[in-house]
Amino acid sequence: MSRAAKVVVPAVAWLALAGAPVFLAPYATTTLARMLVFGLLAASLALLVGVTGLPSLGHAAYFGAGAYAAGWFAQHVSAAAPYPLLVAAVTGGVVAAATGWVAVRARGVFFLVLTLAIGEIVRQVAETWEPVTGGSNGLYGIPATTLAGEPVVHPALLYWFVFAVFAVGFAVLWLVVRSPYGTALHGIHDNEPRMRALGYPTGLYKYGVFVIAGTVAGLAGGLLATQQRLVTPADLGFTTAALALLAVIIGGARSLWGACVGAGLVILVRDSLGPTLDGHGPLVLGVLFVLVVYLMPRGVAGIRPRRAS
Repeated sequence: MSRAAKVVVPAVAWLALAGAPVFLAPYATTTLARMLVFGLLAASLALLVGVTGLPSLGHAAYFGAGAYAAGWFAQHVSAAAPYPLLVAAVTGGVVAAATGWVAVRARGVFFLVLTLAIGEIVRQVAETWEPVTGGSNGLYGIPATTLAGEPVVHPALLYWFVFAVFAVGFAVLWLVVRSPYGTALHGIHDNEPRMRALGYPTGLYKYGVFVIAGTVAGLAGGLLATQQRLVTPADLGFTTAALALLAVIIGGARSLWGACVGAGLVILVRDSLGPTLDGHGPLVLGVLFVLVVYLMPRGVAGIRPRRAS
């Protein structure tokens, strides 16, 4: 891909996303907003999986924690933007900081299993802490986010709000990846013993990126509470974490935008195609996963157009 294409293609994609509500029906606009929410979660997970080499099955814990925090804050304190989202991001970061110092000490399969256990513990807390979370019924009746005192309820306006926050969260992840810190994370992914031999405190670096990813996942959770105004224990359980990891693999683990594309495909199959397939949406996702693994090992982001000879 030429240098001009590397600039033009992303610019066109961002412009298309920004103008989508003008051309889409309300239901399609709402679906696209869900894709952006899940895309931000997947991109934050790609920072762990593809950039640092930390495959997590508990990342939804920080997503759900942020969603619950934003919903509770909107109900009991203020629904005025951006305060619930800031609370969500801080909550995701704090929970990630509290659990990450244990998780990053493990490696490989042990890290995967440990993050799965952390996710299930957080889900159990959400189910049993009924006065705060609503228990198994979830946290419902979350008031609409307000801007300048006006509730954001119209599908197009809500989409643009979600899109703006998504852009901020994605920019944070992009800056981390492009920074010298991100270069060190790539080195840890490729050869951690060598990075340690060069004097890099790899454990501290992994802990730092774990907290950053948890913070952005918490922000995505805040968007979830804003967009659907309902949070349930399933939003921080294994199913959500597995779907996020599936999105990262489909899109390309080493690409932030690839993870967003994968998230869009997952939401499309789950929410749009699934109801029309008599409940066989998970089967389609499974087939899609197998096809990607065998035909596109590097995911959607690994596809490169052939240069003209």
